[in-house]
Amino acid sequence: MSATLFVEAHILQSLPPSNANRDDSGTPKQALYGGARRARVSSQSWKRATRTEFAKAIEPADRATRTKRIAALLAERLTRPAAQGGTGLESAQADRLAAALLEPLGITKSSKKEEQSAYLLFFGKRQLDAIVKLLNGRAAALCALSDTALKDEVAKLPVIAALSAGHPAEVALFGRMVADLPALNVDAAVQVAHALSTHAVRTEFDYYTAVDDENTDDHGAGMIGTVEFNSSTLYRYAVLGVHQLRDNLSSAKDTQETAIRFVDAFTRSMPTGHQNSFAHRTLPHLVLLTLRTDQPVNLVSAYEEPVVGVTGLATESAMRLAGELTSVAATWGAEPVNTLAAYNLGADKLTEAFGPSLSFPQLLDSLSELVGQWLAEGQITKAGA
Repeated sequence: MSATLFVEAHILQSLPPSNANRDDSGTPKQALYGGARRARVSSQSWKRATRTEFAKAIEPADRATRTKRIAALLAERLTRPAAQGGTGLESAQADRLAAALLEPLGITKSSKKEEQSAYLLFFGKRQLDAIVKLLNGRAAALCALSDTALKDEVAKLPVIAALSAGHPAEVALFGRMVADLPALNVDAAVQVAHALSTHAVRTEFDYYTAVDDENTDDHGAGMIGTVEFNSSTLYRYAVLGVHQLRDNLSSAKDTQETAIRFVDAFTRSMPTGHQNSFAHRTLPHLVLLTLRTDQPVNLVSAYEEPVVGVTGLATESAMRLAGELTSVAATWGAEPVNTLAAYNLGADKLTEAFGPSLSFPQLLDSLSELVGQWLAEGQITKAGA
């Protein structure tokens, strides 16, 4: 029986001219790797894109949000009628009670005179409903108390406990860090690497002009500017600790469904920087899933020596990945217990290393079966067994 199960996603994806993730000067993010300048999309950017994609399949009431405006959201719930899960308070009363309830979280006054938390807090909207339920019909009575008495009464309510249980899938996946309140911390089940191009890149410049439609006297441009861009074949990597996800969610069924939805969302997601200018949303050439019970293995070392090609980079990048997977297994004995792949590149070596290509829906179905088996039995069937 294995106490851990890691599901790793290795993705090769080509982006046309684009600036999906830029730095503070507007330049596409880059990194030096293997002595060559590479295109880079930060892990934070791709996690945000994944979380946005993931949320599309979730009912709005069940979603998570990351905000400093938790007090305003809680106050809005308190003003709702009791039939809608609220307390029916007037706006001023709701603001006062929400501030008292959330005081243990470090609520501070902002310049806009709106109560805000001292940091961005990642939480589920259902968790706000749980806080409202703690009042147990006493909202109006509490509001009639003096500030000191209200503070004393609210201090008896387990507000922090309500925010520490019943996590939505997004919080269970990506975790939560609150430096001043460790009781609210949630260990992330997912780690995402910075996406790197498998090859060296060079930044280019798009010189553009805009015409003033209403200015018929001047035939020149109403505006001129430049946008930096590059094009790249990216190696993307993320690892999901199914065991940590199970601990965060408790339910085996929710864990299984969330794991599959994460892989789907990570694969299909795309950062949206300059999206309207470049329409750079593509689908991967290759999605490789490796299941391990020992430790995760990022295979980016396949590209420490940059890929060079004049008739395309995707196939050679896939061949490098196949070689690295085989080499790591032979050198370290770090062979995955199972491998699943979907790819549209024809090469015998890929089938040798990854197995036959599945359609992406088939890949997700197979992964769901394996994760379900591990959750039920604590082990999964080895590839080829």
